[in-house]
Amino acid sequence: MTITDHRPGAAPGAAQAPGAAAGPGSVTPVLEVRDLHVEFATRDGVAKAVNGVSYSVDPGETLAVLGESGSGKSVTAQAIMGILDSPPGRISRGEILFQGRDILTMTAEERRRLRGAKMAMVFQDALSALNPVVSVGTQLGEMFRVHEGLSRKAARAKAVELMDRVKIPAAKQRVGDYPHQFSGGMRQRIMIAMALALEPDLIIADEPTTALDVTVQAQVMDLLAELQRELNMGLVLITHDLGVVADVADKIAVMYAGRIVETAPVHDIYRRPAHPYTRGLLDSIPRLDQKGQELYAISGLPPSLLAIPSGCAFNPRCVRAQDVCRTEIPALHPVTDREGHAVPGRGSACHFWKETIDG
Repeated sequence: MTITDHRPGAAPGAAQAPGAAAGPGSVTPVLEVRDLHVEFATRDGVAKAVNGVSYSVDPGETLAVLGESGSGKSVTAQAIMGILDSPPGRISRGEILFQGRDILTMTAEERRRLRGAKMAMVFQDALSALNPVVSVGTQLGEMFRVHEGLSRKAARAKAVELMDRVKIPAAKQRVGDYPHQFSGGMRQRIMIAMALALEPDLIIADEPTTALDVTVQAQVMDLLAELQRELNMGLVLITHDLGVVADVADKIAVMYAGRIVETAPVHDIYRRPAHPYTRGLLDSIPRLDQKGQELYAISGLPPSLLAIPSGCAFNPRCVRAQDVCRTEIPALHPVTDREGHAVPGRGSACHFWKETIDG
């Protein structure tokens, strides 16, 4: 993952280097977001929802984007997919490269052809995302009719194949059913089937396990991981739950107030978090050895995007905050190991990350 320096005065796109630079023959990322800024004009002022986000996803790789509600995770995804409500939202700066081409420079028709065929999204509320008065077979088959020109009969047969692929029982008998006739877990499988219809190179899954019980969550995540391996897709998994991604993600980007505050390979972030916010999220996960104890919660609330605090946005809630945290926005520093070597893919936007990682 490339980590970009967003300090005032830094050259645009100037890279800080956790890990070696990509050399000849390296894999081209399926998705690369560079210094993305998104804002919303409201009657109370301009809400800065995304403030310089940069990340990349390779073919077959899973990036989990974590953070509380309002951190900018879903807005970033909407900007990538080109479904941002505009107005009031607008992309004020940045690049979004899909397989090396900036999709922000594409025409509306070019982006329309890209969606579904090359990049797709699984939304968090399947019941709202699916049309309640159209059968699931018709909704699944529409992808093939629009993009491949199939007949209704052929598209329906493809819909049955997709339902079988995502392990919906009795698919042939249920292809004519409506969304409300399926359970929450089955509806989410239908959303995944819709995203996979044309075997895209990238899927963005926005909170795909919201409102599902733990057993169904595991089934949905296992299904996504299995299909990703089968198709070698890039996957961006948006969630607020660190427990969901432990077994499926390759790397993690933690967001707070529109910025990425920590990046790391998935196992490193669980062993040694390097930002106080990440440590707080980890400490908030219920554990079996804490039975009978009060659950930990990060104090305070996320800031208003209309008035993000100066310096580090997390400083009003941070137990380690000092004067510099209130005046200077920390860059995403490379994180080193105990021998002082930069750890590939690791970065922390904290002035005192060393104290956090060691204590």
